Amino acid sequence: MIRIERIDDETFRVTVRGDVTTQHEVNVSASYCEKLTGGRVSPEVLIERSFEFLLERESNRSILSRFDLPVIGRYFPEYESTIRQKLE
Repeated sequence: MIRIERIDDETFRVTVRGDVTTQHEVNVSASYCEKLTGGRVSPEVLIERSFEFLLERESNRSILSRFDLPVIGRYFPEYESTIRQKLE
């Protein structure tokens, strides 16, 4: 289960419940959200889909505890294109 709580306009607390519950602080700028979603979905939906993407590739314990959303692309080059497809 993925739960997202907005801290401010660009910062979100994400709780992932699995074998172990983890918390993550994620930053996503409005411009990056617009770039990936074309304004079709909220930052919360983008973050949820992004965590689904990550959880398909690693356990929640392996996900950084604090990061900016674009960092995912450094570890997984296919991230942006995959997310765009998931949000169509």
